[in-house]
Amino acid sequence: MTRVLLAPDKFKGSLTATEVAAALERGLAGVAGDVEVAVSPVADGGDGTLDAAVAAGYERVDVRASGPTGEPVDTAWAHLAGTAIVEMADVSGLVRLPGGRLEPMTATSRGTGELIAAALDAGVRRIVLGVGGSACTDGGAGLLQALGARLLDPSGAEIGDGGGALAALAAVDLGGLHPRLREVEVVVACDVDNPLTGPHGAAAIYGPQKGANEAQVAELDAHLGRLADLVSAATGRDVRDVRDSPGAGAAGGVGFAAMAVLGATLRPGIDLVLEMVGFEQTLAGADLVVVGEGALDEQSLRGKAPIGVARLARAAGARVVAVCGVNHLSPPALAAAGIDAAYAVVDRAPSTESAIHDAATHLEQLAADELPRHL
Repeated sequence: MTRVLLAPDKFKGSLTATEVAAALERGLAGVAGDVEVAVSPVADGGDGTLDAAVAAGYERVDVRASGPTGEPVDTAWAHLAGTAIVEMADVSGLVRLPGGRLEPMTATSRGTGELIAAALDAGVRRIVLGVGGSACTDGGAGLLQALGARLLDPSGAEIGDGGGALAALAAVDLGGLHPRLREVEVVVACDVDNPLTGPHGAAAIYGPQKGANEAQVAELDAHLGRLADLVSAATGRDVRDVRDSPGAGAAGGVGFAAMAVLGATLRPGIDLVLEMVGFEQTLAGADLVVVGEGALDEQSLRGKAPIGVARLARAAGARVVAVCGVNHLSPPALAAAGIDAAYAVVDRAPSTESAIHDAATHLEQLAADELPRHL
């Protein structure tokens, strides 16, 4: 019997990882021969991390929390054996902005803190926080406020939401932080190495993607520095090493807040997710592993899900094939990443619009046409 493991990431803007896997599975259903198909959708800490956890057996816990602009959103966290999975993108992410309107100065991480608080109240012992896809550049200020910190202006009143509101920040009071934070391990799934501030910091590199113009980038960078200084004063220790450490600038500075205040450690997102879903056990005995994401490109090679899966699959002796929306990697680059072949939906679809909107249909046919030659 030939064993095929379908382990794609999402096709962003088109299909979830679960939907990609389902389309591929339908395509393989009519393949002649003795073929066993297993499904294990994956993610790298951003969009789809929650779905990957639920697909792996975690319990979905539905919550209503604050979205990136303060409006309530229906979201969730996942729970299994004392571990909570929190996906920032699903509550404080770009996908949650009303009408897709970017709000670089006012978007907040508060909802992510509310999910963490819900997990703490439920008694978890470990929190895995995936931070990809965030909409905010607030240094984790909203997250900290949701966990009981007080961020005060000169009059002693709480400041508002968003990185722009940090202009009024005069003091940080951590005395009211959730008491269970001292009892839990917090791990951040992070795939960027940016510091909090400076030319390679959260505002400079990611602010424009979140709608910030040049002047706003400079303003946000200064505000993040102010927040770091006041966190130092509140904790009684110099946090300059944290401020400048790789990953502090993740998710608009949430990486800094998580490390400096919550005592979090940072790990590569794909490694954490594969560990979370028990991927190595699922991989055992697989002859062919199918990886995938919307675009295979140079960024994929810097720790994205398909490459992480391919690395483990090749180490286990399996062949690896990639499916994608579009492929920008050469055959030598694919081979160096452990991928035998890549098939792109855009090469089969009559138009880009069809490739996006009819991706499931194209993937199903692609699986039927192309995957059997690798069995």
